[in-house]
Amino acid sequence: MAGSIGVLLVAQVMPYLEQQLNTRYQLFRIWDYPQQTHLFANHAATIRAVVAGSNAGADAELIDALPKLEIISTFSVGMDKIDLEKCKEKGIRVCNTPDVLTDEVADLTIGLILAVLRRICDCDRFVRSGNWKLGDYKLTTKFSGKTVGIIGLGRIGSAVAKRAEGFNCSISYYSRTEKRDSKYKYYPSVVELASNCHILVVACPLTDETHHIVNREVINALGPKGVLINIGRGKHVDELELVSALLEGRLGGAGLDVFENEPHVPKELFGLENVVLLPHIGSATIETRTAMADLVLGNLEAHFLGKPLLTPWI
Repeated sequence: MAGSIGVLLVAQVMPYLEQQLNTRYQLFRIWDYPQQTHLFANHAATIRAVVAGSNAGADAELIDALPKLEIISTFSVGMDKIDLEKCKEKGIRVCNTPDVLTDEVADLTIGLILAVLRRICDCDRFVRSGNWKLGDYKLTTKFSGKTVGIIGLGRIGSAVAKRAEGFNCSISYYSRTEKRDSKYKYYPSVVELASNCHILVVACPLTDETHHIVNREVINALGPKGVLINIGRGKHVDELELVSALLEGRLGGAGLDVFENEPHVPKELFGLENVVLLPHIGSATIETRTAMADLVLGNLEAHFLGKPLLTPWI
């Protein structure tokens, strides 16, 4: 039965997941069809599931082109690439991969903070280039005891806060509503949060409301001694404003795992020693990506067996 179920893969995923999908289902890879009209004309009646990811999902046009579509299982936590309203309208189930990547992303966040403040990447280049023989590297900035502001105190934001507490940092946050059970200081606006922290971490979901939630006003509030860390989505930050602030010295530094137009990164950032750039690897370890893949597979299996989804969103 499962082998006759059509699954459309629209995002590049780890080989393990692609191989499992190919073994269990009739797998269609969207990149094998440069003319998507051919895919839909020949296989739309077969495709009952879509597997998406952080960089490719399912918009209204794709959903409408698949009349038999029942479920979208995304290899990510973020749902910003999926038209959720269209899914609700058509009764399509949607599930993601929460929890299993929380620790991984939070760990990397602390790594980014340390890399920016202690100039770890630039120190590495300093040694490799032979410059150490000419003199010591300049002094940097400590992390312990700093004030960390977090935009979005969900699973990942809370995990970052817990880790930062281990460095004796004071924690504050902004979210749509104040968390009554939280011990951390709440600020009702991102500008106020940025004005009262050394390090600002973006850890909220990407929605229409959080698009460019970090704008010129927020960056200026963070200031020339402040550091921005983005492990959310590139579109959380107004990238043009970020670049200009870094070049002009209005912002102290940045650690970025995500960008507005991935994999394209502003070239102006490449020569800045106070900026650490990562290729969207927040959850990119073998252990975590395998756990995410198993959730994608488990949700599909549960759906087609008529069982409750493991991590339902809709």
